[in-house]
Amino acid sequence: MMDRRTFLRVSAAGGAGVVLSAAPGAPWASGRVAAAKGPRVYVLVLDGCRPEEIARPLMPRLSALRDGGMHWPNAWALPVMETIPNHVMMMTGVRPDRSGVPANAIYDPAEGVVRDLDRPDDLGFPTVLRRLRGLGLTTGSVLSKEYLYGIFGDQATYRWEPEPIVPASGHAPDAFTTDALLAMVEASDPDLVFVSLGDCDRAGHADITGTTLEAFRRAALVDTDAQVGRFVDFLHESGRWDSSVLIVLADHSMDWSLPWALVNLREVVDSDPLLASKVQIALNAGGADLLYWTGHAAQRNRAVARMHDLVRAVPGVLTTRAPRRQRLGNRAGDVVAYVRPGWRFSDPEVWSNPIPGSHGHPATAPIPFFVSGGSELVRPGVSRELARTVDVAPTVGRIFGLRKPSGGYDGRSRL
Repeated sequence: MMDRRTFLRVSAAGGAGVVLSAAPGAPWASGRVAAAKGPRVYVLVLDGCRPEEIARPLMPRLSALRDGGMHWPNAWALPVMETIPNHVMMMTGVRPDRSGVPANAIYDPAEGVVRDLDRPDDLGFPTVLRRLRGLGLTTGSVLSKEYLYGIFGDQATYRWEPEPIVPASGHAPDAFTTDALLAMVEASDPDLVFVSLGDCDRAGHADITGTTLEAFRRAALVDTDAQVGRFVDFLHESGRWDSSVLIVLADHSMDWSLPWALVNLREVVDSDPLLASKVQIALNAGGADLLYWTGHAAQRNRAVARMHDLVRAVPGVLTTRAPRRQRLGNRAGDVVAYVRPGWRFSDPEVWSNPIPGSHGHPATAPIPFFVSGGSELVRPGVSRELARTVDVAPTVGRIFGLRKPSGGYDGRSRL
């Protein structure tokens, strides 16, 4: 089918030219600031940021936003606590068993391979990006990672395809992502914009705490803070601040392992006569493995019990769970395994995951979460309630008067 989206090349304030696309019939309105326009909501995801990292002097702009808004110090990502499913939960307000997106990587029996969940048809639940369009509102997506751009497809009215891409990481640096954000807001002024900044995460994967590489992580935090500051300054200068609500959070935090602190489950299952050659393993960012029984159905219960027993006994493994108990859905296989803090999974081979930074396990569940901005909807304070990534969509829905989806939300509004 021919793509009927329209394209516009614009220049960000102080940045380079950016190519944006729009849904058929969506207007471009460069320079327009509607005085009577209602609230503008910007969801800013600091991919892989730990809550304690938002502090002065490294991140003064984000610290000021947090301190001037409503802050939830007790905030968590949800299992498998991964990049893709937590972004999906933000925009759907439902858990993975309802959205169909349980992890970054799954074993796909139809294709017989382990693959990323990065296609539009992998997403099986409507997002607020699309649902708000039914109210005559416009939405935008500015997502730094290729696979996020892939799974959200044309959900938003306006979108940016990440570029330039860092070949080793598959993401666009935060400076370019912010250029795209500024250009999109200037050119189309969406009611809701969903933004993911990826530098903290990618620097985090390379970081080895306590060595000179820690400086790389700190530099990424400083730059990400500066990019958020650029956007806040733009909102003030363009007259949008007083109608703005900024929902700032992370999709997960980050843990680090020593080079030798790794767990390989492929060797464990292949050494067992019952399981050998009948188990597929999907590695998820070093912190979680999903195990799938591919043998005869009559042996499934016995095999799954054996997987739990064997894997839990492996040094470095924290625990195993049944995916249904984690509300991950059928696509998450038969067993989900989590590593202990300071360890990482490496499958299918021991050399498959040399990166010390990892996430997807309980150690990386705590995240920053706060709501700030100049809108009268923002009431400064600190709440001790538990906030979660799944709360973003209900919050957005309440701001715009959007009805709950079929079956309701699994999260709740934070306003």
